[in-house]
Amino acid sequence: MKNHVKPGKMITCVAGSGGVTSGSLIQLGSLFGVAATSAAEGDEFELATGDVWELPKTSAQAWNFGAKIYRDAATGLCTNTDNSGANTLIGVAVEAAGNPSGKGIVRLNSSF
Repeated sequence: MKNHVKPGKMITCVAGSGGVTSGSLIQLGSLFGVAATSAAEGDEFELATGDVWELPKTSAQAWNFGAKIYRDAATGLCTNTDNSGANTLIGVAVEAAGNPSGKGIVRLNSSF
């Protein structure tokens, strides 16, 4: 395939205001993933898309296996609430998570 550029599991991006920290859930427009590297504002970093990640969640929620998971627009945490469409769907829970708990296991869908 002459038109294939590269596999899409890692995307090179430019860090926005405040930079990025390795392991953080990052949303850039409709693309989201986990920062594989840290970078200062304006520097390039690698964004890992897809796969399964342990991510910070809204503590006061219980998640069921297979629940839709969103990125909360206000807090940046993962949530099982779409907030009338204000939050971005990012994937599904692949393990149940209790209330309270600060982390959940999410299979990212990388972009919608």
